[in-house]
Amino acid sequence: MLAFKLDMDRIALDDWGTPEDIGATTVEGAVAVSGKLLFGSLESAVSGGLYAASHGKYRVTYAFHEHATLLDGQLALTDETDGKTVIYGPGDSWIIAKGTTVLWDIRSDRIRKSYLAAVTDL
Repeated sequence: MLAFKLDMDRIALDDWGTPEDIGATTVEGAVAVSGKLLFGSLESAVSGGLYAASHGKYRVTYAFHEHATLLDGQLALTDETDGKTVIYGPGDSWIIAKGTTVLWDIRSDRIRKSYLAAVTDL
């Protein structure tokens, strides 16, 4: 079992570069991303772990289904299919379907989330 609690110690994450290094496009700012894969692998049908990003905006079309919970920071996610924006803070969660284009607006200095990704269709 992997536990992710709001009051847990924050483990060090690996540098993943920029949004472009993870298949996204920077819209505003010098966004830096990092993470740690803790379950599965990049080749697995299901994987998960921790992800962080610095202040700024980027756009990404999801290559997987994702359930995530924000652990630190504040961000707004805009589903570009319908234009709906939701603001998230620590403890808030979301589900994004594979193929959805989302604008990430990181409003704090940094965000950190736990996530579970599935590449297989249901």
